[in-house]
Amino acid sequence: MAEWDWIGTIDARDAMPLHAQLERSIRVAIASHWLKPGDQLPTVRQLAVALRINANTVAKVYTHLERMGALETRRGVGTFVAAPAAAVTARHHEAREAELRDIALRAISDASAHGFTAADLRRALQALSKGASS
Repeated sequence: MAEWDWIGTIDARDAMPLHAQLERSIRVAIASHWLKPGDQLPTVRQLAVALRINANTVAKVYTHLERMGALETRRGVGTFVAAPAAAVTARHHEAREAELRDIALRAISDASAHGFTAADLRRALQALSKGASS
């Protein structure tokens, strides 16, 4: 496992869940440049066997880090460290989605305070987006 020294220690006796330990190890390896953009990670199965943990745990971590933009999976090829721009774009997208959610919550709250339902608000938004002024 010398090629995977970046993993660090995954300890089943640690209070931190195994998936959190593995995610932290991968994030630290990327931040400290043990893993660089374009570097290929071991397969889910290889890593699970090497660490003696469930393959579903490894898959869960890879999937989560891919959603966060830190990793990218190339179908049929493997999982790789994503370029920094991909991570920034993913975080930007998440921040925009959170901002939009907050706007929607405020709109629902305002509509409700004036006696309108969420369905009323949705109809008004759809009409506005179609160019109508009802």
